[in-house]
Amino acid sequence: MIDMKRHHPLTMLWSLWKQVNNWFAIVLFLFVFRQGSESQWIFYGRIAFYVGVSISILSIILKWFTSRYAADDTAFHIYSGVFNRTRRTIPYTKVQNVNRHTTLFHRLFRVTSIRFETGIKGEDATFQLHVVSLSEAEQLEKIVAGHMAEEAETAGATEEHDTLDAVQVMEEGEAQSEPFITDEVMSLPAKEKQERVVHYHSTRKDIFKASFTSLSFLVLIPVLATLYSWVKDFFPDEEVTESLLLTWLDSWWIAGLMILVLLIISIALGIVRTFVKYGNFQITSDAKRIYISKGMMEQTSFSILKERVQAVKITQSPMKRLLGLAEVELTTAGSLGESEQEVNSLYPFLPVKQAYTLIEEILPSYRVTQEMEKLPRISLWLRLLKPSWGWIMITGLLWYFKPLVFGQKHAWWMISAILLVWIATCRVMDFFHTRYILHQNFIQLRTGALTSTLFISKREKVIEVQITRNVLQRWFGVASIHTVNRAKPVLYHRAHDISLDTAKSFQSWYMGRTQDVQTR
Repeated sequence: MIDMKRHHPLTMLWSLWKQVNNWFAIVLFLFVFRQGSESQWIFYGRIAFYVGVSISILSIILKWFTSRYAADDTAFHIYSGVFNRTRRTIPYTKVQNVNRHTTLFHRLFRVTSIRFETGIKGEDATFQLHVVSLSEAEQLEKIVAGHMAEEAETAGATEEHDTLDAVQVMEEGEAQSEPFITDEVMSLPAKEKQERVVHYHSTRKDIFKASFTSLSFLVLIPVLATLYSWVKDFFPDEEVTESLLLTWLDSWWIAGLMILVLLIISIALGIVRTFVKYGNFQITSDAKRIYISKGMMEQTSFSILKERVQAVKITQSPMKRLLGLAEVELTTAGSLGESEQEVNSLYPFLPVKQAYTLIEEILPSYRVTQEMEKLPRISLWLRLLKPSWGWIMITGLLWYFKPLVFGQKHAWWMISAILLVWIATCRVMDFFHTRYILHQNFIQLRTGALTSTLFISKREKVIEVQITRNVLQRWFGVASIHTVNRAKPVLYHRAHDISLDTAKSFQSWYMGRTQDVQTR
């Protein structure tokens, strides 16, 4: 018989705090904005609010008393439900990712929250302890990490053999669950307590550059718009507001000083916002897993099993390219959480050279080749001659409606010409950015016009390839190659207008995948 345990008592306070956030707008409306109202529907609305609050508090208490969990040496066991009792058992081997999130609430009481995720969707796909002691969270993470590593080693070869003779493979996720630690588990010896290696720790210089790259200093624009709206509400007569603003702007030195002050404030706000979000960002790893932690006021930490990494993407926006920075993302076989959209990003603002080195450090089985092959010159002419259906449709609409722009009646054809030049420029930039190379059992593809993406994957991780040729590509003797990797959602990547000889080599390269599978 497994001894079950209730959730941490602070879970009730945490749930109540979440409810207070949801009630805030209703409280403002009923008790602040309508404070002196004697309307009947306001009266009954307040009664309904009191009843709803009472039911919510009672539900929180009942849920705490009826919800229990346990963790033995193989799985989590979760009991939940007030009237309809539900029991879930989740083997540790089904857990794909473990995330931690520490808010100000958690830091105040020296606790944390931990989330165990599987690869499927739905409420039963995750198990989360919203409040748990730091020691228990650490113990649970160690137990699950050991079983996840063992599962990855045994499942890797099985997954590859299942796809040996398949051209297309679609992977479904797996279900998972949650826990409490029994005495049996607590007495187990630590699973290969390996020392973590620190690969990257954010510095003040990195945060400063990141604040400009992310354009976070623009957060002041909506703030100024809100302030102006408040000023207009304070002065009912709009002419008074406009005359006051024009008086300030009449003097060039006052206008210049205001712009300078606003610019300094916006940059300072951007730096503070970036520092709070990405401060104390650290990337570490051991032999099995990659660990990422970030945040100053609210701290988030999670880990990724190296065996589940299917591909690496290095992305550079125009601003990042100007500052020599890049974002490194890891594509994994399982879901990394619905609430954390950036959870698979190693760091959005890494120096490019350091990004290449970091990939090889944390993933020793991956190699990054900086010298890649260019597209054939004929591909440039193909891209310029390819019709743009979007431009044709927009030009047709402009010709039909002939909109007036700055009072110019024939401005529509100028807009069409500017759009055509922009499309041609993007195609030329994409041509020069596109690179590719097949290096032993690795493939690297770089594509993109303004924002470029470098895709790196191992041959054994690619589950499907495809070579396509449209009419124009047949005339010019080029082709497009497509790759598919396991991910959630499935990752598709492609490179267009490569030489036909390279496309044939790509097919032969992928056929050699059987050698990689047999050596596992």
